[in-house]
Amino acid sequence: MVVGVGLVTVLTLAACGGPGGSADGERAAQPAIGADRRPVPSATQTANAEEDGDKDTTTAQISTFALDVDTASYGYARRTLQEGRWPAPAEIRPEEWVNAFRQDYAQPSGDGFAVHVDGAKLPSRDEAVMRVGLQTRGTDAAQRRPANLTFVVDVSGSMAEPGRLDLVKSALNKLLDQLAPGDQVSIVAFSDEATVLASMTPLTAREELRSAVDELVVDGGTNLESGLVAGYEEASKAFRTAATNRVILLSDGLANQGSTEWQAILDRVEEHAGKRVTLLTVGVGRDYGDELMEQLADNGDGMAVYVSSQEEADRIFATQLPATIELRARDAKAQVVFNPSVVESYQLVGYENRALDAEEFRDDTRDGGEIGPGHSVTALYALRLKPGAEGQLAQATVRWQDPDTRAASEESASLRADDLAGSVWDEAPVRLQVDVVVAAFAGYMRDKKAFGLDLSTLGEHASRLATDSEDPMVAELATLIDKARSVG
Repeated sequence: MVVGVGLVTVLTLAACGGPGGSADGERAAQPAIGADRRPVPSATQTANAEEDGDKDTTTAQISTFALDVDTASYGYARRTLQEGRWPAPAEIRPEEWVNAFRQDYAQPSGDGFAVHVDGAKLPSRDEAVMRVGLQTRGTDAAQRRPANLTFVVDVSGSMAEPGRLDLVKSALNKLLDQLAPGDQVSIVAFSDEATVLASMTPLTAREELRSAVDELVVDGGTNLESGLVAGYEEASKAFRTAATNRVILLSDGLANQGSTEWQAILDRVEEHAGKRVTLLTVGVGRDYGDELMEQLADNGDGMAVYVSSQEEADRIFATQLPATIELRARDAKAQVVFNPSVVESYQLVGYENRALDAEEFRDDTRDGGEIGPGHSVTALYALRLKPGAEGQLAQATVRWQDPDTRAASEESASLRADDLAGSVWDEAPVRLQVDVVVAAFAGYMRDKKAFGLDLSTLGEHASRLATDSEDPMVAELATLIDKARSVG
């Protein structure tokens, strides 16, 4: 199948955003995040993205970023499309779309990372896509260390919408069935104020915890700060050195009482993250404070997910969360060094608010990403190659700290120009093709007027890959692309 020229443009704009790269309405009025975090690009920056997004290897050989396993952006965009709405451009983070899909990377034998680097040439002359895949080893939930989990549950009036609090309560009960006897759980509810419904309770007393879940009833406003403060206080009081200590926030993220200044909330979360209490944000609801929940997860050394159906809730709470509660790596970062004699220019897709300076890669005081067992992280690069160039194209390195000792480790892999598959659509691995389609779709949703590939072509590729991969998520992707055609 022949594709029109412009896939590098698609991937580049997916990375940088288009003129619609900032939110409008009430989210645009939200205070800015802290200066020590990399902010989402402004409308002015994204408007000029196509012009200055590519990095010329003669002046910028090195790309560095903190790892991220969030998937909330894709989950929420999927819901909005299914409901016949176009996602807000500022809520589309392409890396979260790609990381929502299965990758099938080989796992390492130890507790660090396996690094995989591959790529393929694009239809346009001297253009290619390169994929950096990082994978941690999975674990048997029965063999993991015990966990202290503090659930902070939003019971404000907005959670009365069908599919919010009822979904949360069902998910919590399913999780209680999956946790091990050595685990402990506390439950905090918040609306106008926070209430501790269950102090840290061992799983041997499941019925007491189920009774606390039953007490979750909708009432009042959304004092998100109060809920998080109470949750972290509970987690801190019951902190166990030999356990995994985590706060899990379940909310629509629409704070309207207490301190609604983002920085005040983010500072509290970051303080506790430094004390080895990590955060998972679980988003629900048709109206959703995406950016706040994502930044909470980043500051809290955790991850952000979004659920809109019982099936998704069951997958996360009954399968994914019990197996990935503990950590494999703290402050994980990636650095890719390009060979300027082979690569003329490159563009990283996404990771705008995770970007680091090159010298921060080995600065272990600089925040990275927290990665659990069995997690994969994928980064795509759009490349412009020098005509006829040969030799090593790039080397990718991941650096992380041991969750307990904070000892730093690194692992690397490289890719040669002649290792690139001859055609992304005919010779590249199926999973790489899926990643390219997902990233291109994310780019289209940010600015549908800016791309060389149209939704019809993307849909054709997604439908073919759904058959080739036998993956229901890829089949759903094809359906979403068709939905976007009708919505747009």
